[in-house]
Amino acid sequence: MLELTPVTLREANAFVAQHHRHHKPTVGHKFSIGVKDGEALVGVAICGRPVSRRLDDGKTLEVSRLCTDGTKNACSMLYGAAYRAARAMGYQRVVTYILESEPGTSLKAAGYRCEGRAGGLEWNGERKPKDADQYPHEMKTRWVKEMEEQNGR
Repeated sequence: MLELTPVTLREANAFVAQHHRHHKPTVGHKFSIGVKDGEALVGVAICGRPVSRRLDDGKTLEVSRLCTDGTKNACSMLYGAAYRAARAMGYQRVVTYILESEPGTSLKAAGYRCEGRAGGLEWNGERKPKDADQYPHEMKTRWVKEMEEQNGR
């Protein structure tokens, strides 16, 4: 049976380093969430400030890494938990990005909606240039889940 568990950034990044198909660990976070199957950690979500300056308004949280070992329902469980934690902390929306070739099934199951293409073929910047094959050269899609109105507010 799957169960949510708190994890440190160090634990989450170690899992990402071992299991993620195309991303490296992150530098920082606001919080991370794990999911266990029995005693085994089977997935993590690392949540922080949006990478896009345009979205970094203090009320938007980004799931910057979500990684599992393939355990069924772990992805959607983590996306749902990230949303609930963000809502409890007063955020107004949660965003994340996936490769355009990925279907977003877990995001749909967790109630996120696709806003369409976002970003370019790769994340880049002059301060920290990327290695040639560090990330797939593919467009991304942005997914968002807005906070639901509660008790007529």
